[in-house]
Amino acid sequence: MNYTYIQTSITERISYITLNRPEKRNAFNELFVEELKHAFNTAEADDYTKVIILNANGKVFSAGADLAYLQNLQSNSYEENLQDSKNLKDLYQQIYTLKKIVIAQVEGHAIAGGCGLATVCDFTFSTPDLKFGYTEVKIGFVPAIVMVFLIKKIGELKAKELLLTGKLINPEEAKEMNLINAIYSKESIKNEVKAFAKKLCEETSTQSLASTKKMIADIQKMDYPKAFEYAAEMNAKARATSDCKKGISAFLNKEKLDW
Repeated sequence: MNYTYIQTSITERISYITLNRPEKRNAFNELFVEELKHAFNTAEADDYTKVIILNANGKVFSAGADLAYLQNLQSNSYEENLQDSKNLKDLYQQIYTLKKIVIAQVEGHAIAGGCGLATVCDFTFSTPDLKFGYTEVKIGFVPAIVMVFLIKKIGELKAKELLLTGKLINPEEAKEMNLINAIYSKESIKNEVKAFAKKLCEETSTQSLASTKKMIADIQKMDYPKAFEYAAEMNAKARATSDCKKGISAFLNKEKLDW
């Protein structure tokens, strides 16, 4: 697929998906969302890819929905708007449940839907001089889809503080709220994120990463008895995987693992 609004590349088992609409602050429209979905599908299906880094060109990571796009939606029927909303929901859910690890490398403001995009990634790293925020309530909109993920990530109290006020926060506040993992300088973030991704590639099992990520999402929907039963089943299944057999053999024989 030839992309209009994003760029992709692969190096050292890391797939890069780069938002590339800087003149519009990497704002979303229908094609933008579809291209991202296609790029994530492609990276997930690629056996060479183990980790995905989501980053952006320009001074803004993403400002959320394109204003012209929002204006056009005003003339849509409910059914049309529902389908459009489901497209964005599908993208967020796709990233959250993707078999590969997704890292957000945020080097510019992440606002509204753009902040949602960073929220659903497995890890989020940022530079110091930027803002995060879910500003939908300030324009009469609702941060509907992202709240499903945000409440899980940071809890109801902090989610309400962000979603109901629409306030912007700096990376230090975002880290304190567990919205992001770490803050790096503009000069070092690229190398730091790449080093983190390479460590995952070199030191962890692909099968184990996929199963563990899936379990983290699944267990949150279960009561304790069902969750423990599910965990026992996954534990048993893991023992039969090729990666587990490889790992145990290497451990017993004191061999260096090559993942």
